[in-house]
Amino acid sequence: QVQLVESGGGLVQTGGSLRLSCAASGASLDYYGIGWFRQVPGKQREEVSCISISDGSTYYTDSVKGRFTISRDNAKNTVYLQMNRLKPEDTAIYYCVASFIGGTSMTATYCDDLPDFGSWGPGTQVTVSS
Repeated sequence: QVQLVESGGGLVQTGGSLRLSCAASGASLDYYGIGWFRQVPGKQREEVSCISISDGSTYYTDSVKGRFTISRDNAKNTVYLQMNRLKPEDTAIYYCVASFIGGTSMTATYCDDLPDFGSWGPGTQVTVSS
């Protein structure tokens, strides 16, 4: 089973940038879907972005479109989330989730289903100050 570790979180001012990394071990991600999700304690989990490793297709939730970019480095078995123009409402614990999806492209439905079937990392805190 794949194990995931997130890194790259921290404290940044409004308008700043961070790049999160999700490093995988224990399995190749070749036919996996990887998603970034975030959660504020006491609030509902929110999907942020997902990517199909096989073809690189992506999905973004509306609130991050144009600001966040998900990408993968197959050689490093790592997925990244570049976050630009950060806002205080982006403050949360960010988790990456991996789930086998075969060679299919990423869709909103696949992204939404990833947490129910996938492996989770421990999370990384992102705090955006106003």
